[in-house]
Amino acid sequence: MAGKRGDDMRDAGSFDEFYRSTSRRMLRYGYAVAGNYTEAQDLVQEAYARAWRQWGRMTAHPAPEAWLRLVVARLATDRRRRLRGWHAALTRSGPPEVVPPPSEDGVLLLDALRRLPAAQRQALALHYLFDMSVEEIARETEVPTGTVKSWLSRGRARLAALLPGVSDAELEANDVS
Repeated sequence: MAGKRGDDMRDAGSFDEFYRSTSRRMLRYGYAVAGNYTEAQDLVQEAYARAWRQWGRMTAHPAPEAWLRLVVARLATDRRRRLRGWHAALTRSGPPEVVPPPSEDGVLLLDALRRLPAAQRQALALHYLFDMSVEEIARETEVPTGTVKSWLSRGRARLAALLPGVSDAELEANDVS
């Protein structure tokens, strides 16, 4: 096993030397091919990662830098194809619908919900968003129905305290206890 580790160190050293001697040229090449510096960095990084994974065979390659250039070019081509496909799909489907900003009430409710314990949030969400009964919530959360009733009651009370202008009566109007 010690021999294998020594080979890895030798390989790491030769890879480091290869990287140091080629990386600047490769980045310039990637930039020329991709037309975007950030994309070029990604392409070149991926190409070097692939070279490292195959470094044992790469050391015997007659032109490792040419191999690396080929990988960068192919990665750039693949990326352009994916982007063209994505652009075509977007053109067919049209732009996404404009999503309106959240309402002030929605923001306040979300902030209040975040202040509740997780179990109370879950019970309230299952009850009000999925219209689940106390019994259904108890089965899904694997707790007694009394626990679910407690979570709902305490959650409503805490929400009433946290939400200005909302009374306990309004929150309890939907109670199924």
